[in-house]
Amino acid sequence: MRFTRPLTAAISIVAALGLATSTVAEAATRSGPTPNARAHGVDQRGEAYMGWSDTAGAAPASAPSPGLAAVVNGIDVSSHQGDVDWATYWGQGVRFAYTKATEGDYYVSPNFTQQYNGSYDVGMIRGAYHFATPNDSSGATQADYFISHGGGWSRDGKTLPGVLDIEYNPYGATCYGLSQSAMVSWIKAFTDRYRSRTGRDAIIYSTTDWWTTCTGNSAAFGGTNPLWIAKYAGSAGTLPNGWGYYTFWQYTSTPVDKDYFNGDLSRLTALANG
Repeated sequence: MRFTRPLTAAISIVAALGLATSTVAEAATRSGPTPNARAHGVDQRGEAYMGWSDTAGAAPASAPSPGLAAVVNGIDVSSHQGDVDWATYWGQGVRFAYTKATEGDYYVSPNFTQQYNGSYDVGMIRGAYHFATPNDSSGATQADYFISHGGGWSRDGKTLPGVLDIEYNPYGATCYGLSQSAMVSWIKAFTDRYRSRTGRDAIIYSTTDWWTTCTGNSAAFGGTNPLWIAKYAGSAGTLPNGWGYYTFWQYTSTPVDKDYFNGDLSRLTALANG
């Protein structure tokens, strides 16, 4: 399957974002979204988002109790939300936001600037995330691409470290055609490069099911990289190997992806400051 839009149109759109047309031409030859991804609104490459598959569990009817002494409410967004009314979310008690910046080595979200800067402007602590496609290029290459297109970090008390969104493949084989050991190596290449360039350890977003299936439930990152667990249920459930607690929990996608931070606002600010 290929892009539903003509290649020339795709080139025009991405060229406007400052990307090389050769990269667009290469991306257009890659497999398009699977039927399952299309059913979840991923109509073409680049449109995948955190928890796109809705396979982390049944979304709770209301916000579940995190069972923690203190939490901070947040959301995560992508191009699917378009320009966001951040003042409304601030009024609802949302105090942090993560925005999709990039995917693979071929896509930059057209809504990134409004979402990333808009959340900051209303007072939220914000961050950026990268949707990984490990079969397209190396972990180091994708970390560089992410950092170069909004995924960097600064110690201003309002900018969180970047997130590696590593989950179900919307374009083909669940584990992107990589063995478990190769997947661990790919993730390490990404996180090592991110650390070397920003001085921060990237947060890893995933589900326990995907992590177990595609990394062999590796414990290699629990001591360095904060965990963002996706589980649409009344509790975060069993965590991947190596992590004794989660830093973020995405607990529903209704009506927008909603998240808890494990701690109070002072701890979230501390995470932002490094």
